[in-house]
Amino acid sequence: MLRQILKGTGVAIVTPFKKDKSIDFAALENIIDIQIAGGINYIVTLGTTGESVVLSEQEKIEVFNCTVNKINNRVPVVVGIGGNNTAEVIKSFSKFDLTKVVAILSVTPYYNKPAQEGLYQHYIALADAAPKPIILYNVPGRTGRNMSADTTLRLAVHPNIAGIKEAGPEMAQSIAILKDRPSDFLVVSGDDELVMAQIACGMDGVISVAANAFPKQFSDMIQAALLGDFAKSKSLNDSMLNAYSHMYAENNPAGIKAFMFEQGLLQNELRLPLVPASADLQVKIKNCLKQMAA
Repeated sequence: MLRQILKGTGVAIVTPFKKDKSIDFAALENIIDIQIAGGINYIVTLGTTGESVVLSEQEKIEVFNCTVNKINNRVPVVVGIGGNNTAEVIKSFSKFDLTKVVAILSVTPYYNKPAQEGLYQHYIALADAAPKPIILYNVPGRTGRNMSADTTLRLAVHPNIAGIKEAGPEMAQSIAILKDRPSDFLVVSGDDELVMAQIACGMDGVISVAANAFPKQFSDMIQAALLGDFAKSKSLNDSMLNAYSHMYAENNPAGIKAFMFEQGLLQNELRLPLVPASADLQVKIKNCLKQMAA
């Protein structure tokens, strides 16, 4: 059951770039090894944090192939395939070897701002066509449209819709989904800062940004929460609060890449229209890491 396979910490892995903005595959492979050694439970490739929207179609395939080959079945893989053109998203399924993944994470259509019925029909079309289970992804801060708990629960009964990454701003919405979800329906957080509290309400884990830089610390925090040891979980979470604040101060993934640059994991490069963290924020991030290491 996917709810058990993807319980815990998933990491929305970054895509490292070289100075010339080409993909740094050696850095990506090294980061994957560090994530797995740190105890994360699964990896999400081609998500928002991976800057998938600025990768060409061929680059997406190359990043996907590099990722699944390097992981080599050590942990499950989820691939991000979404968009605001339903027919094109369905066509995209055939461009990847989906035998190597356990699920497809698909963001709600952005910019179009569809009605709830449009969101419902979009996901039904995807689920009917997809060769692997669909995980819904609700992130209204990016898409401009919130998918309601009622719509999520309508979709949850489809046999090929396995769960949701819920990144809406309202805890009440998450609680409503958790209250009435089917027993096999995965519900994970998309918010590093809220996930400990959301696990207390019944969530199964998180697809994390912060785990890119802090895989062991973050994974240990999630595992402690899932085991009901909230004293330990809170202590670990408290130690990362300043990092969360800096991580999202300007944009994602500029913040997480700034942390990883200071850790020597990648070049501090993004593709336009995103730019690296400002000089002031970079200093704060460097100081934050020193304080965390003290």
